[in-house]
Amino acid sequence: MDHQDVILPKHTILVVDDEQAIRDMLDISLAAAGYNVLQAENASIAHALIVDRNPDLVLLDWMMPGTSGLELLRRLKRDEITETLPVIMLTAKAEETHKISGLDSGADDYIAKPFSPRELISRVKAVLRRIGREELREPIVVGELLFDPLGHRVSISGVSVNLGPTEYRLLQFFLTHQERVYSRDQILDYVWGGNAYLDERTVDVHIRRLRKAISVAGHQNYVQTVRGAGYRFSIQLNNVS
Repeated sequence: MDHQDVILPKHTILVVDDEQAIRDMLDISLAAAGYNVLQAENASIAHALIVDRNPDLVLLDWMMPGTSGLELLRRLKRDEITETLPVIMLTAKAEETHKISGLDSGADDYIAKPFSPRELISRVKAVLRRIGREELREPIVVGELLFDPLGHRVSISGVSVNLGPTEYRLLQFFLTHQERVYSRDQILDYVWGGNAYLDERTVDVHIRRLRKAISVAGHQNYVQTVRGAGYRFSIQLNNVS
């Protein structure tokens, strides 16, 4: 081997789908793109592989016999060991309510069947890139609010704050990008990875949920609306629009 060659560890992707043909197609496409691939035909096998093999990302079919993909997703997000595991939902369900259900439950992206292997690989790369960029180790303190990334906890004045997965990511984005205005499109791209199925109203919904969750001692006022531009996280409360 040339001394300049560097062998990088491959990411491992778990494909969960009850259809063998789809699993095989995804296996071939992902392997060709340089990923290690694991397969599971149901939620039970998938969960065992997640615990035993610790994949870097899961491609999860929504509709499966027995435990559905959405139920497995919710189980993963309830467990502190697997709650940060990236998940992309695969489904023929294209209705807005189903997209929102998956993303609200903690999915990192959503891709509707049929899809091209090229689109899938692009989504996988985007999610893995975003997760790496979001890696944060040191706690952040703003006012009485404490954001603890290692413990995956948020508290205000020592009292735990209950945040959904999306609101947690949104708060982390704001805390690591303070005092600057971001458009809804920019927030969508960072927090959801530029998910093509979402529109700007999704940002507004989760902003309202985040404000409500941190509405203790005025902390909700740090998340500020800048009319005609987007949102800003600022400790300068006189800048509230």
